[in-house]
Amino acid sequence: MINNDLLRRVSTIFDFSSEQTLAVFKLGQSLITADQLVDIYREKNDTRYKSLSDNEFASFLNGLIIEQRGPKDGPQHQAEQVLTNNIIFNKLKIALALKADDVIAILELAELSLGKYELSAFFRKVNHKHYKECSDIVLSAFLKGLKIKSAH
Repeated sequence: MINNDLLRRVSTIFDFSSEQTLAVFKLGQSLITADQLVDIYREKNDTRYKSLSDNEFASFLNGLIIEQRGPKDGPQHQAEQVLTNNIIFNKLKIALALKADDVIAILELAELSLGKYELSAFFRKVNHKHYKECSDIVLSAFLKGLKIKSAH
């Protein structure tokens, strides 16, 4: 999935203003300016469109965790250079302090049914024999379910 689209969807789910979105980036140690954010939110065919890098989006997600749950003791987690759907899914789950049953219920709001075993495969280490890559369909369904849940 495209980081710019994911940022737009996550910011909408949390009902963040541009200022709040910039504050979350700052919490994640990424200094995105207001002008850069405008360019990130532009349509892809606009000549001023700016692609949001994996590292920048990882910083935003780390900032979201801090914004939702507070800072942790010790050094702050460094933003990944390369993001996968699994990492994005996990960071959103952590930010919202969701348990497996919560995630399953959110996915069901978007009409996607997964069992706990299937779900846990997305959150395993890459080299674990039961690790499974999270598809765009699953991540999109999770975001759709979060949007539905936030509307209630």
